[in-house]
Amino acid sequence: MYPTSFSSLRCGIMKPAFPYSLLKAFGDTPNVPAFEYGSRVIKRGDILDLVARYTGGLRASQVDLGPGDSIAIYTGVTPDAFAVQIAAHVLGLRVIGVKPGITTAQLLAIVGDAKLLIVDETTRSEIESLPPITLEVVELEILLGDASTIATQGRLEDTALVLFTSGTTGEPKGVECTYAALTASWAWQRSAWDADTELMAARYGRFILFGTLASTVMFEHLGLCLTSGGTAIIPTTPLPLLKFPHVLSDLHISAALFTVPRLYHVLELLKSDASSFDLSHLRSIVVSGSPLPAQKLRAAIETLGDVVFNGYGMSETGLVCLLSAAHIKEQPSAINAVGRPFTGVQIQIRNDSGDALPLNETGHVWVRTLGAFRGYTNEESTSVLDPGGWIWTRDLGSLGNLGFLYLTGRARDIVIINANVYYIGAIEHALSSHPDVDAAYVVSIPDDNTGEAAAAFITVKKYRPYLDDLRALVREKVSPAAVPSVITVIDSVPVAPSGKPDKQALIGLIPRVK
Repeated sequence: MYPTSFSSLRCGIMKPAFPYSLLKAFGDTPNVPAFEYGSRVIKRGDILDLVARYTGGLRASQVDLGPGDSIAIYTGVTPDAFAVQIAAHVLGLRVIGVKPGITTAQLLAIVGDAKLLIVDETTRSEIESLPPITLEVVELEILLGDASTIATQGRLEDTALVLFTSGTTGEPKGVECTYAALTASWAWQRSAWDADTELMAARYGRFILFGTLASTVMFEHLGLCLTSGGTAIIPTTPLPLLKFPHVLSDLHISAALFTVPRLYHVLELLKSDASSFDLSHLRSIVVSGSPLPAQKLRAAIETLGDVVFNGYGMSETGLVCLLSAAHIKEQPSAINAVGRPFTGVQIQIRNDSGDALPLNETGHVWVRTLGAFRGYTNEESTSVLDPGGWIWTRDLGSLGNLGFLYLTGRARDIVIINANVYYIGAIEHALSSHPDVDAAYVVSIPDDNTGEAAAAFITVKKYRPYLDDLRALVREKVSPAAVPSVITVIDSVPVAPSGKPDKQALIGLIPRVK
């Protein structure tokens, strides 16, 4: 039974800031399942009860918390973890989401300005192994208090949520989203949906929720599921042990998020043993995180049908474009696009001077959406965010006559490995730090296992270094995932007409490597 204190929300006297619309939807349909967690079915009314109790627990905390104050949440994916985050938003707090597996240094930097760190049984042991931290640490179950009135206190101008990038360039960037942005976000505001969004939402009856809530893409698609009346299905198996497509079959999943490598893995399994899996419930697989080659997208649609969607977006913007099988049937050349702008998204192509370009001309991709971020916590954002709210994606592309966005390259030198961004400059710097390396050049190449991989080319001073030593440098200075899959010693680097290293010519050398 949902708390009677929530009934005032039905009268419309509360502030309409996030998570108002979600709470109202839950209050209107308290008996609809919100989550399945193993054998537990948690109804929407049950979630409201949890939100009310966590709201009471936060209010009764020894730490004085008020609108605008920061707390950090470092937990696994559970209904309670979701409920405590919503309770924090009810109080208008600034919630810092912490991803699992973060390094000690990164964690200490991320939670630096928080007044409270919320953990669960798993993450508590990780916290205990860290050097002493000054902020209050409390476990989820201890934070449950007496039910408190659910009266949304978020101020639209305040930061509601800070989600950090992976930190693959050394320090994670905190992407700040305001209460105004979350309130307007299509994922949590059904009144903002168009017909295409409604059709997509109808596929989210049973959405598999895994990994972390501290992910822009996962949190956004969870919003689509819950706002549409669907149920989020949380596997009890830890992510490293979670098997695909087995879990989709076993839990009758209708919607899922895939990285490109996960899609490749599933396609390989289905190629050899499709009859072992019942995927008849599946309605949507959104593939995102790194570029999906046209031939692989075509193979996925041929194998799985029209359930496959290619998603394009970023932490700063959320979902920008979605490409469906229906789009490709309508316009076969769209197989090379990343889709049409999604609900509420505007796209503009600009030249180097910032002037808008006409259709079919290539330039810098800029995006504007009501749910976009307002800046970084620990880095300037003026270079990517203009006064009009437009965000520079740092990708290059063009808009076609039918509204499809075609990406042609990147204005930033990166490689996306397992959906994580690694700056090529950082890898080149690590390789160049070896005393026998004269210069290092790194390019991004397709990879069936990781989506993309780094390929390195080096010129040497006098002696040829051991390649394992170079791999160790990248592993230590950047990340194990960023270690180049190929390292080639070259006499000199090809030079483009501009006088810069011709990296396209370098890519052409890769097949010659033994």
